[in-house]
Amino acid sequence: MHILQLDLQDKKQVDDFLRLPFSIYRDIPQWVPPLQADERLRLNPKRFPFYKHSHASFFLAYKRSSPVDEGTRPIGRLAVLDNRRFNAFNKTKTAFFYLFECENNLEAATALFNAGFDWARSRGLTHIIGPKGFTPLDGFGLLVKGFEHRPAFGLPYNPAYYVDLVEAQGFVKEGESVSGYLGANIQFPERIHQLAERLAQRRGLRILRCNTRAELRALVPHLKELYNNSLGGTEGTVPLTDEEINSMANQLIWLADPKLVKLVMKEDKAVGFLLAYPDISAALQKTRGRLFPFGWLTLLLELRRTDWININGAGLLPEYRGSGGTAILYSEMFKSVSENPHYRHADVVQIGVENENMQREMENFGIDFYKMHRTYSRTL
Repeated sequence: MHILQLDLQDKKQVDDFLRLPFSIYRDIPQWVPPLQADERLRLNPKRFPFYKHSHASFFLAYKRSSPVDEGTRPIGRLAVLDNRRFNAFNKTKTAFFYLFECENNLEAATALFNAGFDWARSRGLTHIIGPKGFTPLDGFGLLVKGFEHRPAFGLPYNPAYYVDLVEAQGFVKEGESVSGYLGANIQFPERIHQLAERLAQRRGLRILRCNTRAELRALVPHLKELYNNSLGGTEGTVPLTDEEINSMANQLIWLADPKLVKLVMKEDKAVGFLLAYPDISAALQKTRGRLFPFGWLTLLLELRRTDWININGAGLLPEYRGSGGTAILYSEMFKSVSENPHYRHADVVQIGVENENMQREMENFGIDFYKMHRTYSRTL
């Protein structure tokens, strides 16, 4: 067993890191390859905004293919992040682990995590949590329920044995999130739509929708302000910078259906949002996550024909949440699926299990929470 800390200037090492999942998941039809251009960008310190303020290290585990083979092959990988803005904002000394992939080999997993732990300790970090990524749009956690289902675009998928490999390193459960299925045929309570309309009228709220990508791009400053004000003040998060929000916007706008992104407006001020986009997982499976030379065409066709959407973010400013304010978001979630006959299915992704009221309300509406992800933590 040999553990290598990646030299991000070494093309072969970077390629080994990026290609490993295709070996791990070659016989798992549910897996959705990530966009390879985005994956490669995350390993580019000159271009990816995260590295303007923070650091990351990447590790590969190599093993001989056979006792007589002098060559080696990658069988595991791991990224460990030192997010300085997160630690400054939350007053912690916490590392993240992310991008863990490994064959069912405890020796390799242990060696990878030990190397990652040593790197984190060398930077003065005393705690580690994960899987947790570079940006708020990165899906988090290990999948622990719903292995038989294809994941929503951008959400983690992993073999069931990953849980054993991670827990063998001394990690304990930090938190869990659930994802739910919302179908267009669900009999959504009409009273929720009526309540949403009454609340909107009483509070002077309206729903702002986009028709073009240019209009959607103009909303990016609103989305940044909303995230930082409605979500960024909670424990375990960090406000977004202009460069980070622009990078994420560039990543999503080209695949967005502008009508699925909605803002709750109070006069000219945005006080809430609902983020949803078409699911392109089927196209990514066909193209193996590659855009070139012709993968972009497959993805464009999938954007037009997919009947799945992912609802991947919703929030209201604190002063608008009470007195049934979330009914507005629930109403708009269902409308995103039901108003356009093209869309028939939705994944409502990664709601924290600690938010019992929201889960209970959504279950009462007929949403089936059929997937679960778990994050882990341990001291260093």
